[in-house]
Amino acid sequence: MSTNLAQQLREGTTKSHSMAENVSFVKSFLGGVVDKNSYRQLVANLYFIYDAIEEEIEKNRSNLAVNAIYFPQLCRKESLIKDLDYYYGGSWISEIKPSSATQVYIDRIHQIGYSTPELLIAHSYTRYIGDLSGGQILKKIAQNAMQLPDNRGTCFYDFDLIDNEKVFKDSYRQSLNNIPLTKKQIEQIISEANIAFNLNMKIFQELNSNLIKIMVMFFISSINNFRKRFS
Repeated sequence: MSTNLAQQLREGTTKSHSMAENVSFVKSFLGGVVDKNSYRQLVANLYFIYDAIEEEIEKNRSNLAVNAIYFPQLCRKESLIKDLDYYYGGSWISEIKPSSATQVYIDRIHQIGYSTPELLIAHSYTRYIGDLSGGQILKKIAQNAMQLPDNRGTCFYDFDLIDNEKVFKDSYRQSLNNIPLTKKQIEQIISEANIAFNLNMKIFQELNSNLIKIMVMFFISSINNFRKRFS
């Protein structure tokens, strides 16, 4: 019997989804304004997030609910490693660390992986399906805004193991709908999906704050240089 979880998740996270899209960093990105330093920090943050998600999903594969959304072709960690190598160089592992908001996200994933693994469904749905749905559009924006060479720095958006996006998403939704869950579990998963959107929003807000700081520092430096030239 279908629980219609896919539709319930979509409808139950509409407000959170809209709020996340209206964070200044996201609006700037969609408008084609992308700071390379902020973007590479986002790539680093995503690496730590997907490392945690994929570790917990792999660890909990024997759980009936988690097994239903076990799709290795969605995994993003290896593609993010390629992007990190481009942005930070071969020593990227020693160059990056999770931001404060990212660490909160990571801790949440490990916590539910240990206590209530079925809630990992919420994080899989929120991150992977979002990435798959808008990936190619975001890739083009990033390439144009940062003048990136073809297929460098945007591997994150490429799902090479998925031949047909629509067919795959239909299959994913069917898997969601066929998971035997109680009404309470469904409510908890929807609640967790809203938490996931909020955690992502915090990361975007943090990046926007960093971008503003960079712009202010650049402005002050420019003013100081101007004063030195004419003092």
